[in-house]
Amino acid sequence: MGGLSLFQALSDKMRWHQERQGVLAENIANADTPGFVQRDLKAFSFGDEMKSVATVTTSTTSPGHISVSSGGGSGRFGDLSRPFEITPSGNGVTLEDEMMKVSSNDMDYQAVTTLYTRSMRLLKIAIGRQA
Repeated sequence: MGGLSLFQALSDKMRWHQERQGVLAENIANADTPGFVQRDLKAFSFGDEMKSVATVTTSTTSPGHISVSSGGGSGRFGDLSRPFEITPSGNGVTLEDEMMKVSSNDMDYQAVTTLYTRSMRLLKIAIGRQA
């Protein structure tokens, strides 16, 4: 079942969160290192991962149906990796910001693992094995 593209995308997302946790821990560990600049990973795009899975299109089959089109929003918020505060030693790590990122990353990881395990349980039920 691990070969299904949905499960592959969820596994990739979990790996991304694990790697990001390491980068954030490195930022926190170097909070007092002169000249250290905080780093972060490029955001994981679940939408890009799922584009390769399936494309769903809608069509109106009756004049009373509502036509649906994709919003096409950019979803860009700018460069959030620039530090707000920089110490005299040139260090741009703010512990409060990094801890918030760690907490957010942990919650997102927990959500993905829950989705993965529940999807596995549903597939097991569907093939006749009780979870």
